[in-house]
Amino acid sequence: MTYILRRGHVIGPSSTRVADVLVRDGRIVAIDERLDAPAGALEIDAEGCWVGPGLVDLHTHLREPGREAAETIESGALAGAIGGYSAVVAMPNTEPALDNVALVSFVLDQGARTPIDVAVAGAITRGREGHHLAPLAEMAMLGVRLFTDDGQGVQDAAVMRRALEYARPLGVRLAQHCEDESLAAGGSMNEGALSSRLGLVGRPALAEELMIMRDIELVRLTGGREHFLHVSTAASLALVTAARRDGLDVTCEVAPHHFTLDESYCEGFDAQFKVHPPLRTAADVASLRGSLRRGDVTAVATDHAPHAPEFKDMAFDEAPAGMLGLEHAASLTYEALGADACDPVRFFEVLSRGPARIAQLRANDARARHGAHGGDVAVGEDANLAVFDPRVLWRGSRLDLHSRARNTPYDGRQLMGRVTTTIAKGHLVVHEGKLV
Repeated sequence: MTYILRRGHVIGPSSTRVADVLVRDGRIVAIDERLDAPAGALEIDAEGCWVGPGLVDLHTHLREPGREAAETIESGALAGAIGGYSAVVAMPNTEPALDNVALVSFVLDQGARTPIDVAVAGAITRGREGHHLAPLAEMAMLGVRLFTDDGQGVQDAAVMRRALEYARPLGVRLAQHCEDESLAAGGSMNEGALSSRLGLVGRPALAEELMIMRDIELVRLTGGREHFLHVSTAASLALVTAARRDGLDVTCEVAPHHFTLDESYCEGFDAQFKVHPPLRTAADVASLRGSLRRGDVTAVATDHAPHAPEFKDMAFDEAPAGMLGLEHAASLTYEALGADACDPVRFFEVLSRGPARIAQLRANDARARHGAHGGDVAVGEDANLAVFDPRVLWRGSRLDLHSRARNTPYDGRQLMGRVTTTIAKGHLVVHEGKLV
């Protein structure tokens, strides 16, 4: 449990420096230009690499309980570790939904057995049915800090208002899947000229934007806190940015597939490219990438959504929505931030520090049973670290995935930059790109 990272670019919240980093017994104990290696320490060459806080994913579907054929808590955690994640937040749209203390406790217990930290997002409503509030206070006592009905979102404005009011004194944040189902229901790709030509029912951008407009006003009314999941259009992001400038406590995330893939990928009717909200226009993709670089985006979140192969092999309009994300997100974010021009501070801000703040994983919390994530690479910090090599060129392959599922849209895509080392819970989990 003693490791020394040699000659890496140590990425702080606002600056970088070349230094050695010594980890012992789960904590960072020394950082300096040149450190002597203690007896028995494993030396890891990080020269030319970025050493930053372990990545944090706000939006991971681990499928357990209920759909373990697609993913388990353990397999999802291992996929996350390969991608550089030291912590993930498990979404509640399992079967049954994570809407009570017993089920949340089950996921936390299973997550504690994995190499990384697994936090839980509880459901806002019972069964994620959108009618009656789930026991938010009871789940919050277990350390749950994020609540969402992800998958369809809370459609009833009155229910969402009550949830925001109830959540505020608990110190938790609600997260919304922003699609008005009265507009989006039945659609399988972005609504537009392409969907008409392909003969597929579309999901209009307006369905997302109306939900965001509604919830911004509900936050304004209640003084609540809200996080907007997988924002996919330029107009949606503009709405959230304007609300933040007005002083509202709102945050948002973008998913790698929404800033790397556009609706044209649906032309082959390959269900690997079916996702909700759908892949948007090329103009939306360009806008999201620009917003990432400008700092308008609070977090990158994967929306890692594994499915068993027999379901993704169905016709496009019948197949379930969703795609894998944990193992490719760092590389895709590096690409979107400009590869050779990528600011490493911004890279770790959107992949680690920003998500950790939103999920309240920054500080140790005995109730939540996790360490501190997304902080400075500094003496005394918990050893949750990722080493990213921006020079590596590699090709995505569904055959090399650590997830149980294979539904990646990046099979065969050339990628730049890769996590080579992950230290989580003070242990070396990934070394030279492979699980230890």
